[in-house]
Amino acid sequence: MSVEQRSAPSAEPAPKGAGLKKIVAASMVGTVVEWYEFFLYATAATLVFGKYFFPATGNELDGIIQAFITYAVGFVARPLGGIVFGQIGDKLGRKPTLQLTIVIIGVSTFLMGCLPGFAEIGYLAPALLVFLRFIQGFALGGEWGGAVLLVAEHSPNKSRGFWSSWPQSAVPVGNLLATLVLFVMSSTLSPEAFLGWGWRVAFWLSAVIVFVGYYIRTHVTEAPIFLKAKELVEQEQAVSYGVREVIRKYPKGILQAMGLRFAENIMYYLVVSFAIVYLKSVHKYDTSSLLLALLIAHVVHFLVIPQVGRLVDSWGRKPVYLVGAITGATWPFFAFPMFDTKNAVVIVLAVTIGLCLHAFMYAGQPAIMSELFPTRMRYAGVSLGSQVTSIVAGSLAPLLATQWLKDTGSWVPTAIYLVVACAVTTVAVLSLKETKGIALEDVDRADAEREGLAVAAATR
Repeated sequence: MSVEQRSAPSAEPAPKGAGLKKIVAASMVGTVVEWYEFFLYATAATLVFGKYFFPATGNELDGIIQAFITYAVGFVARPLGGIVFGQIGDKLGRKPTLQLTIVIIGVSTFLMGCLPGFAEIGYLAPALLVFLRFIQGFALGGEWGGAVLLVAEHSPNKSRGFWSSWPQSAVPVGNLLATLVLFVMSSTLSPEAFLGWGWRVAFWLSAVIVFVGYYIRTHVTEAPIFLKAKELVEQEQAVSYGVREVIRKYPKGILQAMGLRFAENIMYYLVVSFAIVYLKSVHKYDTSSLLLALLIAHVVHFLVIPQVGRLVDSWGRKPVYLVGAITGATWPFFAFPMFDTKNAVVIVLAVTIGLCLHAFMYAGQPAIMSELFPTRMRYAGVSLGSQVTSIVAGSLAPLLATQWLKDTGSWVPTAIYLVVACAVTTVAVLSLKETKGIALEDVDRADAEREGLAVAAATR
């Protein structure tokens, strides 16, 4: 099919004011629910699961390592969820996909709170935990891409970095809520009661907040650019969409997205998960003090992410991301000595600085990744690029760091690990084209020209 050379009419303007804020809020609330449940597992794996679901060995790090292995199962499941829900999201829409994922995660998390421990049913306990963790991770694999694209595809070109950073800021809110619930339970109950039943309350609460998130997402509308791309796919048999198509046509974009995610994902889980392990096992910090430190850090992280999103629009995508990748590599070299001071204020500062440096990589991801792929395969491309990386990044980071701590008694191997990860991400950032202010319609138009489709049909 020949390419039309005449200019295509402009797409409908992005919603402004209350309309855009409503879309952002709907995306954020659902994401808060999803990540409340996902990070609840991460925190519980560090504080509870190692003791409750696994046999005692005489070394508390062994139980934590086993719990982190089950934690990693969720990351392995995420790319599969990204493939399945990415295909659904590019075909049927972002809205129905997001409604489905939130229900699946809610049910699996609630059931985790009902599981008996190793003392009651032996190895069946960790087996059931692994199964539910897999289902949880599978659903989350399709959540992130849909949530950020819902906002990115509605956002004005000049402020896409800012608006699409808000779903990112919902992640620390979800983590904050999970940490807050566990903090209240651990500080008001005896250690025996908390380990016996107190932790379950946080998992059962997911049933309540899932209803809230699902209801809000029923009022979300699809972006006009997606509806036009969907119409094009339905009308033109030569046009394909989804996972297979994006792997075939945009492998470089997937690899770039994976590289961007690598250091960010590793750093986050070192800061919020391994830091707890280090402080608890090396310095014997009590659970409530550790959770309070994370509460403060999550609040600051939430506030910083949208401000970094503004910088992504003013400075550009690449400079801001490079700041995060380069400075992130320095974090363990001053953070762990700060942990070793055993000073509560200094410890909180170390964790908070880590999350602030992380924000320089995290805030711009939705804008950058959405600009890498055309609309007809954007959900699949973004989900693959972000979720496949988690298998070799976030899933392994706390597990490897804990094993190295057990074997060497030192944080230095973990520091070297993060430096290497940041180098990989730096290379990925340098390989990008700067896309500040680009119109997503132009991305679709370039894709149409590449495929020999009618430009007007792709962007009208």
